Amino acid sequence: MASASEPRDQDADDSPVGLTEAEAADRLARVGPNALEGERRHLVRRLARKLTGPVPYLLEAAVVLELAVGKGIEASIVGALIVFNGVLSFIQEGRAASALALLRSRLAVQARVRRDGRWRLVDAERLVPGDIVHVRVGDIVPADVALATGSVSVDQSVLTGESADVEVVPGGSCYSGSIVRRGEATGEVTATGSRTYFGHTAELVRTAKTASHLEETIFKIVWALLALDGGLVVAILAYGLITHLPADELVPFVLILVVATVPVALPATFTLATSVGALELAHAGVLVTHLAAIEEAAAMDLLCTDKTGTITENRLSVVAVHPFGRHDERDVLALAAVASDEATQDPIDLAILQAAGHTGAPRVGPRLGFIPFDPATKRSEATVQVAGAELRVVKGAPAVVGALAGARNPPPASLEAAVGELAAGGARVLAVASGRGMLEVVGLLALGDPLRPDSRGLVERLDALGVRVVMVTGDAAPTALAVAKQVGIGERLGELEALRARRTGEIDFDVAAGVLPADKLALVERGQHAGHVVGMTGDGVNDAPALKRAEVGIAVSSATDVAKEAASLVLTGEGLSNVVAAIETGRRVYQRMLTYTLNKIAKTFQVSLFLGVGLLATGTFVTTPRLVLLLLFANDFVTMSLATDRVGFSPRPDRWRVPALSFSALGVAIPWLFASFATFFVGRDVLHLEMAAAQTLVFVMLVATGQATVYLVRERGHLWSSPPSSWMLAATGLDLVVVTVLATRGVLMAAVPLLDVIVLLASLLALTVGLDYLKGPLLGRVRTESTPL
Repeated sequence: MASASEPRDQDADDSPVGLTEAEAADRLARVGPNALEGERRHLVRRLARKLTGPVPYLLEAAVVLELAVGKGIEASIVGALIVFNGVLSFIQEGRAASALALLRSRLAVQARVRRDGRWRLVDAERLVPGDIVHVRVGDIVPADVALATGSVSVDQSVLTGESADVEVVPGGSCYSGSIVRRGEATGEVTATGSRTYFGHTAELVRTAKTASHLEETIFKIVWALLALDGGLVVAILAYGLITHLPADELVPFVLILVVATVPVALPATFTLATSVGALELAHAGVLVTHLAAIEEAAAMDLLCTDKTGTITENRLSVVAVHPFGRHDERDVLALAAVASDEATQDPIDLAILQAAGHTGAPRVGPRLGFIPFDPATKRSEATVQVAGAELRVVKGAPAVVGALAGARNPPPASLEAAVGELAAGGARVLAVASGRGMLEVVGLLALGDPLRPDSRGLVERLDALGVRVVMVTGDAAPTALAVAKQVGIGERLGELEALRARRTGEIDFDVAAGVLPADKLALVERGQHAGHVVGMTGDGVNDAPALKRAEVGIAVSSATDVAKEAASLVLTGEGLSNVVAAIETGRRVYQRMLTYTLNKIAKTFQVSLFLGVGLLATGTFVTTPRLVLLLLFANDFVTMSLATDRVGFSPRPDRWRVPALSFSALGVAIPWLFASFATFFVGRDVLHLEMAAAQTLVFVMLVATGQATVYLVRERGHLWSSPPSSWMLAATGLDLVVVTVLATRGVLMAAVPLLDVIVLLASLLALTVGLDYLKGPLLGRVRTESTPL
């Protein structure tokens, strides 16, 4: 975010006075907030969107075919199922959108504005024409601004599509939504909101929903199950033609066999699961800007993190000064202060200015020009007037400053040794050079940054979760290695030349030092090519490409607007401790959706094989299409409550292993398949129920085993090892009560005796307990664990 500190250089603050708060409030009332009216879709249109897509289309086709063969009740049930899931998904998506809007409001773009003669920080929405604002590197320009002092290079590609940066000088205009890539400037707001030149207000977080890997995986599984159904359908149609089954009975049966495979509740369940996860993270100090990042965090196994402000406290102070030649410590600090500026609010500049003030370093002379630190060049630069002549002063990385001195005026022979000595304790080392023509290295500064007290524990916790930490920093190698060793990251130093030359290969090092912004992007891509799910932390405008490219881009609390826009997670507290919360929450969401997927596969195996093989083996319909549709309704109540289930998280990164999932689900489905046939034959041949009543008994069995499967697969230990959520228990209880009443009262189905239903449920409960003791080897193949909270 923008800093509230007053922009000024060493000499004076000649910024315009600006408006008073009273004047600003009056103009805000007249012109309105500095924001564009968001697109508002009509309520009916938004609801209609929930009734379109692959899943609704298939169900809607079923309605048409049911009506075509005269099955009005069945068509009504399918229609009710479509509306029920559509409305529920619509409600949950609305709640998720409201929650994310609240989170985005906490990330609102802010602006440095001068009012009542003082600089302060305000939300960009409160800017009005006539306000005096200050922008600098990493800012999103909050309104149309006519520059008065300073100059900036801005990226207007989001507005014009042109990739080349535009230089803006006093008298020129910066337009709302453009990004400051270099420099800083002060100017007057000329237009806000819809009146800006491009009619576009900068928006920090763009949360357009991206395709979810989790959803894609589940749909791939469903397509595979539909292929299984396809084989059964072919066999059933062939059997029907041979045995001359009536078409008005065969077609609905085949159609419902296919519909039973469709994940009707998936959209609502996934939206609810991820939005619940986003709210959990908000309470933990992590703002989610892209919901898909929650599931990606579950699979993250490599985290690339900066040093300053994440591993260290970002409270820099000058701890040592090493002068060269005729210069003393006060000379070095005085020159370093010339190449620093409080307006940048850069911690290094602030530390140097503070040290120069405390030591009484002399003022070098009036400053004529200043170029703030640029990560791409690794230096800042100033020009001052001394004895009637211009003096150039450069401050930056020792290797860069030493190279600028050139062969004609080489740096001291002891430079490298001095840098190594100062950096050995973890200090950040800068070189200072000055000259009227050729530059001369005048000395070194060592800046200490204490380690965060939780850094070592954080690295150990991430390692226990299966996430390897790699330090990526612009600091020199000795500094980076010293810090990495202290917190337990490791001591293997990566070769930058190898990283830049080759984008493939394993990340076989612990520290990458002296990196440029482009190196961070290369590191992310290399990790992804090696099969890792990569997290990347960042705070600067130049970190944005790497944050965008990483599966989990993490902007730290002090990040610029552009970095936060590119990231998918934004930390609101200092340090990285909240990253652990993001990983744990992501893995909980994974566990909930894993339970959904295992349950869906198991039930599809059970129901499809029972319906198809049952017809082929017995020559009769073991249940009716109407009862299968009611079964889908009953299952949806519990499967959607899985999004709120009380689950733990796995100790290692989660990956979808479809073959293992299918094998495990089949192992659970087979016993239920035998129970299904047993229920049918006992009802028909032992209890001598009418066929319609036997089909009702089968329906009760399918509902009950559907409930039991959810509880069996949600917990890798015994099903009573961790309590489910109250919503799940309530949904299960309501399901069983309603189904029992319908079955015994004969509503929408033939009636069966209450005693038969009670005996059936008791038998299934005993079988569930028996399966619970046998499921270990099956669910162990999934290689995840759910631990109690």
